[in-house]
Amino acid sequence: MKLYFETPIEKKSDVIIKNFNKDLFLALRPPGIKLSVEKFDGCKTGDEVHLKIKSFLMTQTWVSKITQDKLDSNEWSFVDEGVELPWPLKAWKHIHSVKRVDQNNSLIVDDINFDCFYSWMNYPMKPLLWLSFAVRPSRYKKFFMDKE
Repeated sequence: MKLYFETPIEKKSDVIIKNFNKDLFLALRPPGIKLSVEKFDGCKTGDEVHLKIKSFLMTQTWVSKITQDKLDSNEWSFVDEGVELPWPLKAWKHIHSVKRVDQNNSLIVDDINFDCFYSWMNYPMKPLLWLSFAVRPSRYKKFFMDKE
């Protein structure tokens, strides 16, 4: 299944790239989810992100590995892929991109593909994940508002 979000930001792309870090990751945390970052290496190929997600009566682990990153004059992107995922997720691939629109404007793209252990579970999972990521545009804008 696929989720896709675009967020226009009135900042130069290099400002966004420079601030794409653990602080941003924490600012993007979905509401109602208790999440702790156990490890955050960064956004380069080979880096890892380890999370603990607390919900209801259980704690689950999420480990993603950065499998690709690229930078050119118009775009910076990296791909995180799930290595250890919370149930019911079986597969996760999230392409993060920062695209240069013009000298002072950028576009942040979250392009997500996921799959659950049973294909029928994808359908109830999609709106739950959508809600978790739908807060990102406003949080991106707030986070980058005072960055230079």
